[in-house]
Amino acid sequence: MKHLLRGVFLAAVFAAAPAAQAQTPPGVLVVGQIAEPKSLDPHAVTAVNDFRILMNVYDGLVRYAPGTLEVEPALATNWDVSADGTVYTFYLAEDVTFHDGSALTAEVVKFNFERMLNEDHPFADTGPFPLSFFFGAVESVEAVDDLTVRFTLNEPYAPFLSNLAYPTGLIVSQAAVEEYGQDFGRNPSGTGAYRVVDWTPNQRVVAEANPDYWDGAPTLDAVIFRPITDANTRIAEMLSGGLDVMVEVPPDALAQFREDAAFEVLEQAGPHLWFLILNAKEGPFADKRVRQAANYAIDKAALVDDILQGTAEVAAGPTPPAFAWAYNEELEPYPYDPDRARALLDEAGYGGETVTFFVTEGGSGMLDPVAMGTAIQADLEAVGMDVVIETYEWNTFLGEVNPGLEGKADMAEMAWMTNDPDTLPYLALRTDAWPDKGGFNSGYYSNPEVDALLNEARTAVDQDRRAELYKQMQVIVQEEAPWVFVANWKQNAVVSDRVGDFALEPSFFLLLQDVSKP
Repeated sequence: MKHLLRGVFLAAVFAAAPAAQAQTPPGVLVVGQIAEPKSLDPHAVTAVNDFRILMNVYDGLVRYAPGTLEVEPALATNWDVSADGTVYTFYLAEDVTFHDGSALTAEVVKFNFERMLNEDHPFADTGPFPLSFFFGAVESVEAVDDLTVRFTLNEPYAPFLSNLAYPTGLIVSQAAVEEYGQDFGRNPSGTGAYRVVDWTPNQRVVAEANPDYWDGAPTLDAVIFRPITDANTRIAEMLSGGLDVMVEVPPDALAQFREDAAFEVLEQAGPHLWFLILNAKEGPFADKRVRQAANYAIDKAALVDDILQGTAEVAAGPTPPAFAWAYNEELEPYPYDPDRARALLDEAGYGGETVTFFVTEGGSGMLDPVAMGTAIQADLEAVGMDVVIETYEWNTFLGEVNPGLEGKADMAEMAWMTNDPDTLPYLALRTDAWPDKGGFNSGYYSNPEVDALLNEARTAVDQDRRAELYKQMQVIVQEEAPWVFVANWKQNAVVSDRVGDFALEPSFFLLLQDVSKP
């Protein structure tokens, strides 16, 4: 109770005094986020904006080793995999408790995955669980004993361990879900380094250090995540001392922070793709030639150089080059060729129909979406397309785009930061990933050959074979252009000189257990 009251006190301090009027207190890290979290239930969200909080509140059976996307032990100290790759047995750490005092057991782990995967589970209604796709190969989960849990898959599934390290694999308190039901996302309980003690909508999420953390108590007393949608406001707060860390710094502000000794700018490459979803089911983009025309019409090099100011590279296809082993280096990006775009539009019989374009004000990995949307609109209009922009706040935007563009829009901005070359194409390009089937293929692209390649790649045990399949997929998808492939971003953050031991991760998560602030 003492720690809870201290957390509430910290929240009250920040409510009473505008951050811009004073430096943030020692031991309290204030992080400027780009949007309000949708939920603090890790099974219910998809945005890296939310993941940055959740990775400090919860743990998974495994996690990514610092600085890599390689899997290492976490709540599971070790595990065995059967020879055929279909049975995974995990051995849990002893004496781990959730923030609400309940114990981590194999039965709790079983509860977590059955809640996501079984529609008839008594707490399945605490969802929806949009990334439960990650565990679709799980046939059964068995609590062998208190500290041993066994997953049986219906076929080999190469990304399984990596997906367990992703936020969808974080373990929540069964007791808290049973107590709060559909309100669990507002009343989170994990085993992580920090525990949430206050969430004031559109103002802050306060997470206090967990002194009993199984992996060692954090150095900080608390972390406060502040959602500040407007980029100029975030910059002003950072300059005035109201923030200690600012993520996703607008490109035109980087030089200002680099030149100021009070700040450090950090960069870290990772698997990111910024693209435009094209509605392949209806409207102008149902014709492949019009989709290709959009790829030729948009000056992606200008977007990267002028708007993003060199903080990204032009994308060639659906797989980020950060997945070096699976990336097809033979692919070249669509060149900027407005004459070719006009010829394709003429060939397709495009008659000047209006193109509705969904743009977001900001969100995870979205870079500078309003400026980019405006430039894209101008490039498409220059080749004869009539483009009308509709702009939405991030969570509203996701609510419009994720259920599919049919009947609503012809094109939408999107960005994905992923953990495995399987994730983005499997969840957003397969026929069985159309929104009405539970996926994120919001443009309704469909190609049976791509489906077959992706299905085989995720079951292939040999990584060289997986790489070959992904490279074949990239060639087909680039040619059919269900998306406009725009940019691969190098993430960034600016940090106050008062902060120590802060690092960015290729996973795009924030890991704050060892961060210090005297």
